[in-house]
Amino acid sequence: MKALASKLGIGTLVVFFVVFLGGPFLWLLGMSIKAPIDILAYEPSLFPENPYFQNYSDALEKSGIVRAFLNSIFISAVSTLFISILVVVPAYFFARNKGFFSKSLAIWILVSQVFPLSLIIIPLFLALQRINLINSYPGLIIVYVVVNLPFSLWLLRGFVLSIPRELEDAARVDGASFVQVIGFVILPLLTPGMIVVAVFTFINVWNEFFFALVLLSDPEKLTLPLQLAQFLGAEGRGRYGALAAATVIAILPSIGLFALIQKKFSDNFLAGAVKG
Repeated sequence: MKALASKLGIGTLVVFFVVFLGGPFLWLLGMSIKAPIDILAYEPSLFPENPYFQNYSDALEKSGIVRAFLNSIFISAVSTLFISILVVVPAYFFARNKGFFSKSLAIWILVSQVFPLSLIIIPLFLALQRINLINSYPGLIIVYVVVNLPFSLWLLRGFVLSIPRELEDAARVDGASFVQVIGFVILPLLTPGMIVVAVFTFINVWNEFFFALVLLSDPEKLTLPLQLAQFLGAEGRGRYGALAAATVIAILPSIGLFALIQKKFSDNFLAGAVKG
């Protein structure tokens, strides 16, 4: 009886989360294929009887969404690549070093996550302006790497701690150098952690609005969140159907990323469980 009640409880929670997470997406998808008159209808429905796909045409052809989409793909991919490269060795030292430096680094990471990023925008803008990186992709990418690196470091540290020291000691006994230990022992076991860090970074950069708004001014360089804001005019009025269609397009990379890595992550996680 208890097992049945437990299964019912878990099933209820699963249904709740599916509705909670999937409901807004279905509503957005329905709005993206509604004509303007259907969007403003007194008794709106989730999906219209006659789909209006002109919203997608307007979003793709008349709003610069394609250009902004490619800009965001480039910035997010490069930022993710740099963080994935930079985070491995510091995370290893952070996890293995139990001294004063490691504790100080942990405190710095936690403190850096507490303060709002808006506090640093003025000195950051002035610093980038001095080195001529305002309104440029390199300047924005540097900002994204610096902002996302602390939490990525903290996140990967937990995965390093789960790797037994005995594996490293055995490799050193066999004559492996530090680089070989990192490359052939630590990195293969860190694959699930690296996937988590990459997904976290990519989605954070993909959705980021504030820094891009302050640091970019050239219409040709705008990221997708900035371009989506162009659909809203004065007093919050805008092309809601085209905005919904553009938003659906904007979330496709995140969905595709999860779909691509899901099997890889599951395989590595299960392999690690079997080995453990």
